[in-house]
Amino acid sequence: MPASIMHGVKLSVSVVEYFSAPDILVETLRRLESAVFFAKTSAILYVINNRPNQSLSLPDLQSDVFMELRVKSGQGNVGFGRGHNIAISEVVSEYHLILNPDAFLEVDAIEKAIAFLDEHPDVGLVVPDALAPNGNRQYLCKRYPTLLDLMLRGFAPAVLHRLFRKRLNRYEMQDVVGSDVLLDPPIVSGCCMLFRTDVLKKLNGFDPRYFLYFEDFDLSLRTARVTHIAYLPSMKIIHYGGYAARKGWRHVYLFMRSAMTFFRTYGWKFW
Repeated sequence: MPASIMHGVKLSVSVVEYFSAPDILVETLRRLESAVFFAKTSAILYVINNRPNQSLSLPDLQSDVFMELRVKSGQGNVGFGRGHNIAISEVVSEYHLILNPDAFLEVDAIEKAIAFLDEHPDVGLVVPDALAPNGNRQYLCKRYPTLLDLMLRGFAPAVLHRLFRKRLNRYEMQDVVGSDVLLDPPIVSGCCMLFRTDVLKKLNGFDPRYFLYFEDFDLSLRTARVTHIAYLPSMKIIHYGGYAARKGWRHVYLFMRSAMTFFRTYGWKFW
């Protein structure tokens, strides 16, 4: 795409793909397409294929919705943050959406998020209200974690969840997250983040030290140093995410390794 066209793009989107369930990925992109069309905005889409030596089958997307689809392959599995950084390094849009391959946007999500950012120039990042597929709310905003919070939330059996429910609810900011806009939650989830692109570039995107997990914690804290963050309940998604312990021992290892990097950088809180 010529640079003159790229500079006219309101929205860019990046999705990092690594062996997602094919039907989930297809639905994510279909929902994204519908939300971009509903928002009546110019957009380009980056799909970062982290599958080593494997091609990626994508649905046919309408050229009148996306000005261009760019598939980035051949880099191998470089991780979540570094995958998104491939797109972030190229884009010159006004806004950039970081989207998980298992996050379904409601049809008016992008329209409402862009309208909010257009009206609030002091806000550089918005995050949505998220529901799990079963209809339960997922709390994407967090307070600064203690090691105990993370162990309970990620690995504890149900009986301990019940025993420490009040503590975990506080960590997930359930006392303040609701139907109103919430400004400056300390940490927000990376499954769906709409940034002002200039803010994201100023931060140099994700810290490449995090292969998987805690890259969004790190980016949230760095973002808060330069702009405001807003939880926007009118921006809605359905998210199929899961905890590390449910994904096998490799994910547990990656979680623990990234947690060590995070706490060494920002300070330990044990309980």
